Amino acid sequence: MGQQLITALYCRLSNEDDLDGESNSIQNQRTLLMKYATEQGFPNIRVFVDDGYTGTNFNRPAMQELLSLVSEGKVGIIIVKDMSRFGRDYLQVGRYTELEFPDNDIRFIAVNDGVDSARGDNDFTPVRNLFNDFYAKDTSRKVRSIVKAKGTSGKHIGRPPYGYLDDPEQKGHWIVDEETAPVVKRIFDLVLEGKGPESIARILEADHVSTAHALYLKRHGKPLPDHPYRWTDSSVTGILNRKEYTGCTCNFKTFSKSYKLKKRQPNKEENISVFPDTQEAIVSLEQWERVQELRKIKHRPVRREAQKGFFSGLIFCADCGSKLHFCSRQESEGKQDRYVCSEYKSGRGDCTAHYIRENVLRSLVLERIRTLTAYVREDVERFEEEWLQCRRQSQEKSIRQDRKKLAQAKKRLAELDKLERRVYEDYALGDLPKERYQRLSADYESERESLTNEIARLENLIVSQEEVSDNYDRFMALVNKYVDIPELTQAMVSEFIQKIIVYAPFDSDGHHVQHIEIIFNFVGEINIPMFNDPVTATSSTKEKKPA
Repeated sequence: MGQQLITALYCRLSNEDDLDGESNSIQNQRTLLMKYATEQGFPNIRVFVDDGYTGTNFNRPAMQELLSLVSEGKVGIIIVKDMSRFGRDYLQVGRYTELEFPDNDIRFIAVNDGVDSARGDNDFTPVRNLFNDFYAKDTSRKVRSIVKAKGTSGKHIGRPPYGYLDDPEQKGHWIVDEETAPVVKRIFDLVLEGKGPESIARILEADHVSTAHALYLKRHGKPLPDHPYRWTDSSVTGILNRKEYTGCTCNFKTFSKSYKLKKRQPNKEENISVFPDTQEAIVSLEQWERVQELRKIKHRPVRREAQKGFFSGLIFCADCGSKLHFCSRQESEGKQDRYVCSEYKSGRGDCTAHYIRENVLRSLVLERIRTLTAYVREDVERFEEEWLQCRRQSQEKSIRQDRKKLAQAKKRLAELDKLERRVYEDYALGDLPKERYQRLSADYESERESLTNEIARLENLIVSQEEVSDNYDRFMALVNKYVDIPELTQAMVSEFIQKIIVYAPFDSDGHHVQHIEIIFNFVGEINIPMFNDPVTATSSTKEKKPA
């Protein structure tokens, strides 16, 4: 005797069904279907439940289990409360009820809709499936409108990330989690020290810092995972990506292309809504932005794992503009660690050997930072005046040139309007052939698009050049942070240095001389009286001014 086929009672409930009240509750569906199956005398009853799953797709655990049993030929009857419980995607529902189930001799019943495949086709069933699909689409549209209104008003539309908690006294507001916020701050500090996500994950694991998941389970009294301290680089990266740690609200960072597709896509920058100062910051905006810049720099691995280039990704060749790569010799114990132009290629490349040892560069940069910070603190008002004057002198010419280009671009854009109207009139009057008109029109449109982009770029550039006060305040905060500087650290390099330009060496008075330019974050190249000349490295590793 063969195995008795299953009578499957399928129940489903999702958030979108809350509008219907208790009638669609799992308990109500189960009671109705059990009563119906018992009264009909159906054998081998088995209940399948998906609680909290949408009907717009079939990626539901119980549904997948049921369909797997269907493919194995173990199901004889499927019963649902109504067609919408089975699904709201009319194409998928139709495929199963009109093709898959009949091919497998499965009887399908939707009790409240009067659908029973044993009684033949129900002409209204496809229409009912279509209405269920419309209902899901309309519900999705309403939910999106609510979320859109909430998100554009500056309220959080997601849960607080690791480091924050929901404010029990103010709905929708986040407060700092005193237990996890220091971990977030430490992660950002470690990046400034030159650590990558994988290294940071190992450090946190070694220090027995609970992961976000383990902490959640602990706080809710649930059993901890087997490895509660095993951080992953993706977890660290997720924290580093979140701008909310600067105290702002970031809404609409992702979107879905359709209400039927649950996969989220990254949104364009211009479509993301950012509202500053909505909760207490864990890291400063300046530190967050600097961390993002550092994460774009790819550090080359070196043989001696304990030694890494302090300035990797920050040093550039003065002649070809390429980066200088860090090279290390394990047997030299760091004394011969050096940076070499990536285009030199042992004399076979397109550039010369722009070469500088790391210990020399460390000494020069440390002395430069010490001298600069001491000079600034000695007379803050004098430095501000000199720096602003320097900035204005170096930018005035550039701003004048950009303004001239902007005026020319706007003038040409206005001329294009007249030209386009003229050629259209000639075409309309029959004085210009259609092919000629189409070619001219396409050329004008292409030029218009190019000019529009150029105008936007120039306007943004002029605005950024004129806004210098914010950068000055950021730089002063950095100077005040490092009062005593006993040694150069990776964090100090990350915060102070934007770029280092290395020139080719030359011989002068029996010395091997090499100039370098140090470009600082926020203030660029310091070009005030005591810093007019580039830093100079000699074979004796002393810093001096060139003759």
